[in-house]
Amino acid sequence: MTERKSGFRRVVCSIAQKFHSHEHPGAEGAGWNKNVAGPISVDSTSLRGKVALITGSSKSIGASIAKTLAAQGAFVVINYAKDGRSAEEVAQQINMAAITSTSDLASGSLPLKSMDHHGNGDNDVETPRQQPEQQQAIVIKADSSTISGGQYLLQETLRLFGRLDILVLSAGLMGSKALSEIDESFFDAHFNFNVKAPLFLVKAAADVMTRPGGRIIFLSTSLTAASTLLPNALCYVASKGAVEQITRVLAKDLGTQGFTVNTIAPGPVNTALFRAGTPQHVIDSIAAQIPNHRIAEPDDIAPIVAFLASPAAQWVNGQILGVNGGYVV
Repeated sequence: MTERKSGFRRVVCSIAQKFHSHEHPGAEGAGWNKNVAGPISVDSTSLRGKVALITGSSKSIGASIAKTLAAQGAFVVINYAKDGRSAEEVAQQINMAAITSTSDLASGSLPLKSMDHHGNGDNDVETPRQQPEQQQAIVIKADSSTISGGQYLLQETLRLFGRLDILVLSAGLMGSKALSEIDESFFDAHFNFNVKAPLFLVKAAADVMTRPGGRIIFLSTSLTAASTLLPNALCYVASKGAVEQITRVLAKDLGTQGFTVNTIAPGPVNTALFRAGTPQHVIDSIAAQIPNHRIAEPDDIAPIVAFLASPAAQWVNGQILGVNGGYVV
């Protein structure tokens, strides 16, 4: 009986192995390209050794994303434009956790693959960059609302870490004006910050990111799908709607190079930006519309980003994921 069970296990394992190596019937015929993506690893949600750049990550959702990616093993770039103190605090928390951890990250060794001039990880020989002073999190000041600021941020990331695997576009602008109140500068500020600058940062990053396996993650809002809209959300929601359409198109474009491009669309989140100027009774009213009767915390959002950044999400591409606790369904 034991022998029979053992034989059965071998058969099952063999079938599973073939499936995960994409040897199942029809894979090749369906246009599968072995050079674009491979089977996910056993350690499929780990980000160990990856380098992640998160714009606007000195506080709130961006800071939580940075901490969560770091907890999964990634080296992270904390970006800020004005609040350097908060950015340093986030980096310090991450680096202190790395020091006390028993993981290899505490050694300060950053495993890198030899790359060609396009940043392709074509050479499978890993060459650890020995930098005793290397920290898991670094801080870079740059105005990611501008194209030049984004270019500088990318260049510094590559200079300090030598590679980029994950790009999270967390920085954004959320103003509140109805149609009768908006002017050209208000409109331009939203589309420059939320659409133009992120798009051109992605364009530049796509030339140097690790491929296959690069991850690009935008942030939108569940208001793009909500029926309970306020008139003063016009420019904000319009700009985030543009981000969602960019995601769909880039998934088709960059997907051919082994990237995934996705967007998460949070609902109401307990951040200083959300609470600013919002009476408590309004917040309570919004919370009452959510099945759990509370608004989200940044830590409710970050794990979804970590999943999309991981190898396990290689088959999630071009999607807008509502992360709102059932606020918008």
